[in-house]
Amino acid sequence: MEIQTDFLILGSGIAGLGFAIKAARLGTVAVITKKETIESNTNYAQGGIASVTDEADSFEAHVRDTLEAGAGLCREDVVRFVVSEGPERIRELIDWGVHFTRATSSKATQDYDLGREGGHTYRRVLHADDFTGREIERALVTRTGAESNITIYENHFAVNLITRSKITGDKRSPDRCLGAYVYDVDRDVINTFRARFVLLATGGSGKVYRITTNPDIATGDGLAMAFRAGALIANMEFIQFHPTCLFHPEAKSFLISEAVRGEGGVLKLKNGSTFMERYHPSESLAPRDVVAKAIDREIKKSGDECVYLDIRHRGKEFLTGRFPHIYQRCLDFGIDMARDFIPVAPAAHYQCGGVVVNGQGETSIDRLYACGEVSCTGLHGANRLASNSLLEAIVFTNRIYEKIAGQFNDKSDEALVIPPWDPKGATESDESIVISNNWDEIRMCMSNYVGIVRSNKRLDRAKRRIDIISQEINEYYWNFKITPELLELRNIDTVARLIISCSRLRKESRGLHFNIDYPDRDDKNWHRDTVVSKSILREMNCVP
Repeated sequence: MEIQTDFLILGSGIAGLGFAIKAARLGTVAVITKKETIESNTNYAQGGIASVTDEADSFEAHVRDTLEAGAGLCREDVVRFVVSEGPERIRELIDWGVHFTRATSSKATQDYDLGREGGHTYRRVLHADDFTGREIERALVTRTGAESNITIYENHFAVNLITRSKITGDKRSPDRCLGAYVYDVDRDVINTFRARFVLLATGGSGKVYRITTNPDIATGDGLAMAFRAGALIANMEFIQFHPTCLFHPEAKSFLISEAVRGEGGVLKLKNGSTFMERYHPSESLAPRDVVAKAIDREIKKSGDECVYLDIRHRGKEFLTGRFPHIYQRCLDFGIDMARDFIPVAPAAHYQCGGVVVNGQGETSIDRLYACGEVSCTGLHGANRLASNSLLEAIVFTNRIYEKIAGQFNDKSDEALVIPPWDPKGATESDESIVISNNWDEIRMCMSNYVGIVRSNKRLDRAKRRIDIISQEINEYYWNFKITPELLELRNIDTVARLIISCSRLRKESRGLHFNIDYPDRDDKNWHRDTVVSKSILREMNCVP
């Protein structure tokens, strides 16, 4: 079945729903989400949104902090417009019903309670207690539900993007995105979604690693689809490991927000001694890449499995008020933040690379846009400054909307024919164990060889092993009928190869990428992005 819409949005987090609300002013909108609408990376964001709202702060200070964290790879023009346009977009979220925590102190100079996180020189992080993402998602879901032009397709999984080129005379136009083939999980059918504009807002890919703060949906689906379609990808070597994931055998992917350190939490070893003063002047509030590498080194040196976060000095009353969700979650595991050290360890958290876009969110494929964690805008560079990601998403949704509004009446793609999905004789599988085994192998391989600290030998070993797994997955994909598990496996395999390929290309250490064979930063040769595509990597013999 072919479903036609003006806008096709893949993903239902802040980027997808934020854009949907605006796009509905122009035409019909279809939002594809592979689980329920509220299940997104945004929903799990604890910290908040960094934006200049206090008179003591300044755009210049926020720009400076972002550039410092990005280790020389941020695009300064992007940093400046994201920072300067942020406050207006914050007001828009508030108008849409987002309730940020308000200041209660009589000495407060601003309306909202502002947190401070690693790498920030001022308090500028707006939050809704300690579960900001859930509050934003709630407001956006409510708002989209009231828009008659928006249809949300839950339990639908995008399989591949549909692209076509037009030949006019002797000239071949660039590829244009016409929509996507989408698997309706409940009905077990694949439909063709045809759209005039397509937005990738599928979030990140933390599940490519064994330990991650991301929800189970974070399998890099949009990134993998864009790569298969031929879009440019950049900087996938820069995977941010959050320093403080709760270390407990029963705590699946639970993050101890950086805001805990922003409110005075101190990193310590098992014997109670501090260590961050040996790595950075800002100590426990150093940028995330510095903190994660420091913890990794201390763990390997001591043989312990974790380090500890100590915020006992703030007292129970403050902790239950500022961090009600984190406090209760820790208590569920027998940890009282007001009395006990919190065991923490680094976990895969955020991809700073992604689908290359310009300042209006346009990819290298016509009519295909990307926004949020799936994109590489140039804001984050080699390391994301804490709480800049939600800011990036809301600024780019508006810029994409304004760009499309200016070309909405162009209907030159209507004559292009889209063939229906062809299953090519695929049959039911009786070997589903292949999926689970390969899934585990990829994640273990990436964690062991392409983690916080890398080497040429580890990266080469990872490539050899992932290449073998990739061949098995490719054969399985073409022989058997599609399932959500198979699609996710295929996508994390693609993401793993992209991370490995970009890591092997960069012959230096910078930001989130540390290679012991090239331990120094090399601005002479590597003050640039690692931009790749399917055709580029094939020429380099990096893709099977």
